[in-house]
Amino acid sequence: MLEKSFNFIKKIKRNFFPFYKDKEIQFVFNKLQEGYPKDTITARFVGGCVRKYLSNDEIDDIDIATTLSSTDIKEKFKNTYFKVIDTGITHGTITLVSKKFKLELTTLRKDLETDGRHAEVEYIDDWQLDSERRDFTINAIYLDINGKIFDPQGGKTDLENNNVKFIGDPQKRIEEDYLRIIRFIRFKIIYDFEVEQTTSNAIKLNLTGIKKISKERILVELYKILDLRNFIKLNDSSDLKEIFTLIFPEFKNLKRLERLVEICDYSEINRSLLLAILLIDDIDTHEYFSHKYNISNDIKDDLNSFSKNLKLIKENKDFFDKDLEKNIYLYNKEYLINLNILHYVLNLKLKNKDFSKTLKKILKSKIHKLSIDGRYLMQNGMQQGSAVGKVLKEIEVEWLKNNFQISKDRVKEIIRTHSS
Repeated sequence: MLEKSFNFIKKIKRNFFPFYKDKEIQFVFNKLQEGYPKDTITARFVGGCVRKYLSNDEIDDIDIATTLSSTDIKEKFKNTYFKVIDTGITHGTITLVSKKFKLELTTLRKDLETDGRHAEVEYIDDWQLDSERRDFTINAIYLDINGKIFDPQGGKTDLENNNVKFIGDPQKRIEEDYLRIIRFIRFKIIYDFEVEQTTSNAIKLNLTGIKKISKERILVELYKILDLRNFIKLNDSSDLKEIFTLIFPEFKNLKRLERLVEICDYSEINRSLLLAILLIDDIDTHEYFSHKYNISNDIKDDLNSFSKNLKLIKENKDFFDKDLEKNIYLYNKEYLINLNILHYVLNLKLKNKDFSKTLKKILKSKIHKLSIDGRYLMQNGMQQGSAVGKVLKEIEVEWLKNNFQISKDRVKEIIRTHSS
């Protein structure tokens, strides 16, 4: 009931206060229109912001298509409160940044020549031609500053029917940029899992073309897919799942998602934990994936830590029992909660009640803190220097071993041993 009320309020707000009525955005469009007749349209919104506006979704990124060149845009905004950034000037793209907005402006263009990765383009002022070079019909819906739709590819109807389809010939669109295969998967997961046969055939015929795409671009798209709430339903579509696993063979454990939703909400799972659930196995697939896509050190460290501790859980039955408070001290409760989720999902012998029992123990467990620090050591006779860290570590190890207990006399004894 609350969700329905919230969506109703959002719809009312959208109808009376649409995003394009914002004063800053109106200022940008007025600037772009300066010097041109009223009947000449110099700029329209396009892509995700229009799609999300029409679907009553939250608008985050705003893309603007314009007949103006990058040089003209820079000239018009050089003395305004917008910061002008050359984000993709070779592709005709300029970004305007204010405290409130980040607006990406791209000059209308048509592709002259493509190789599956890059395109040689010609800048134009023809909105129809600009729409024909885009990937999907739902991404070729334009919206002007007055809220009027220009829809040369019939994308609005496709959006209303949750229909994701390539503009024109799927084969030709894919050959222009092979990354569109992965983008197709993402949009299909958002809107509709069914894959039309002609499109499916075109994708499968061109899968090798993905090798031409940089691993960085692929990883960005993969993360966008994994972040989707609907990703949890991928197993429901045999066609889409097949295409996904042909591109990402490392994700052979998608069935684990079904076990994951038994115990928690998918939207609450962070990226590192999700990757751990999908990748960690007996042959260290997570290490291969980490190397192949050169993932961030933070996520790489998380995966390695999860893998190491899963092995410790197998060897040490006290990990979530007698050693729980020690492990909470070493890692923290949030980490142990995630590790418990991972352990349950990967260990088919565990029952739901086993997971719940461990979770309750983690939540109820005491958090310990070592009260001794470097300052305390120096106040008790230790000289400042590199040895302070070593002594602190020795005290911490003994404190943990003795169930979070260590006497002041014992601390002073350790200090004397290292000071003599």
